[in-house]
Amino acid sequence: MAMATCWRTVAAVSLGTLFSWYDFFLHGVMAALLAHHFFGAGDFGVDAPSALFMLSLLNFTAGFVVRPVGALLFGRLGDMIGRKYTFLITLLVMGLSTCAIGLLPTVASVGMAAPVMLVLLRLLQGLALGGEYGGAVVFVAEQAPPGRRGLHTACVQTTASLGLAMALAVVLLLRALLGEANFIEWGWRLPFLLSAVLLALGVWVRLSMSESPVYLALRQRGSASRTPIREAFGHREPLRRALLLLFGAVAGQAVVWYACQFHALFYLVEVLQVDEVQAQVMLLLALLLGAPLFPLFGALSDRIGRRPVLLGGLLLAAVGLIPVFDAMVAATVITPSGSGQIDRLHGVGLLLLLLLPVAMVYAPLAAWLTESFPARIRYTAVSLPYHLGNGWFGGLVPVIAFASLSHGEVARHGLLYPVAVACLSALVGGLWLRDLPAARRRGPLG
Repeated sequence: MAMATCWRTVAAVSLGTLFSWYDFFLHGVMAALLAHHFFGAGDFGVDAPSALFMLSLLNFTAGFVVRPVGALLFGRLGDMIGRKYTFLITLLVMGLSTCAIGLLPTVASVGMAAPVMLVLLRLLQGLALGGEYGGAVVFVAEQAPPGRRGLHTACVQTTASLGLAMALAVVLLLRALLGEANFIEWGWRLPFLLSAVLLALGVWVRLSMSESPVYLALRQRGSASRTPIREAFGHREPLRRALLLLFGAVAGQAVVWYACQFHALFYLVEVLQVDEVQAQVMLLLALLLGAPLFPLFGALSDRIGRRPVLLGGLLLAAVGLIPVFDAMVAATVITPSGSGQIDRLHGVGLLLLLLLPVAMVYAPLAAWLTESFPARIRYTAVSLPYHLGNGWFGGLVPVIAFASLSHGEVARHGLLYPVAVACLSALVGGLWLRDLPAARRRGPLG
C-alpha cells in the first residue's frame, strides 16, 4: 500500500476515534456540573458536595465497567463480518447516546428518572467504546507499512488524550462565550449536542473507507472465524497471552493514563481547590504540548521493541507519580478564602511531566496487542484485555482516589493504588512478557 494511502487511513480512523473519545470523556470533564443537574436537586437530591461528586464519578465509572462487554460483543462482530462496518456501528451508538444526554431532563424536572436515564446512556457509551478501540487499532495495524506499525498505531493512541483535550476546549470555549450562569443553566447541553455534527462527519469519513485487506484475504480464503470468542479465550495459548498482556501491560497502562490525566484534574480542583477553569486550561495546554510524544515513542518502539518502552513508562510512573503530585501541592498557594493558586506555567510543566509516562505506556500498546494474535481472532483478542484493563483497573482510579479523600485520608494515599498496579504490571511484564522477534515485528501483519 502506498505511503500516502496508509496515512489517509490513519487520519480517517483517528478522526472517528477522536470523536468517540470526546463523547466518552465529556462526562468526566463536567462531572461536578452533571452531579448538580442529575443528583443534586428535587426529591431525589443529594446536598453534600462530596457525595454529589462521588455519585457523578460512580456514574462516570459505569461506562468503564461495561466496556469489556462491548469488547466481546463488537469484537466478535469485527472478526465475523469485518472491521469497517463494526466500528461504524460503534461510532453511531456512541454519537447517538452522547446527543441524547444533551436532551435529558434534569432531576429537578423528572426526579429519579433523570439519573437512571443518564446511567443507561452512559452504559451505552461504554458498550460502544468497547468495540471502537479494537476496531480502530486493528484496522490501522493491518494496513501499516513494515517497520512503522508502532508509529501508525501510536497516532490512533494519541486520539485518547486529544479527545480529552477536545472536550476541555469545547467546554472552556462555551463557558467563555455564554457566561458561567448561562452555561450552568442550559449551555452544558451544547457540548453533548455538538456530537451530532461530529457523528455525521465521522460516519461520512468511515463510509468512504475500504475494508482491511488482511480481513478481505481471510474472507476470500474462507478462513474468517465463526466463533472468535471461543477461539481467543477457549484455548490455552491465546488465553495465556491475553492474560499476560492484561496484567503485564494493559492494567499498568490504564492506571497510569487515568492517574496522570483525569485524576490530576480532579486533584487540582477537588484537593488543591484550584479554580476549575484554570485547572482545565492548564491540562488542555499540557495535552496539546504532549501530543507529539505519542508518535515519538511509537516510532521508538518500532526500533527497539514495544516491551522496553512500555515497561520503562511503568517504572517511571511508579517512582515519579507521587513526587510530581507532591510538587503540585508545594506549588499551590492557599489564599485566605481557602482557594488554591498555582502559577500557570508551573502547573502546565508538572502536568506535562505526567504525560511522559502516559505516552511511554500507551504509544506502543496497540502495536503490541495487534501483533500478539492472529488475524482471524484479532479484533476480539485485542479488545477484551484492553477494556478489562482500562475499564476495570483504570476506570476505578478517580473513584478510589476520591473515596480515600472522602474518608479523611491523606491526599497522596489515593495515588497508592495506581502506583501499586503499575509496579505489579512492570513485574509481570518484566518476568513473563516478551517482544516479537525484530523480523516479525517489522514485517507485514498477516
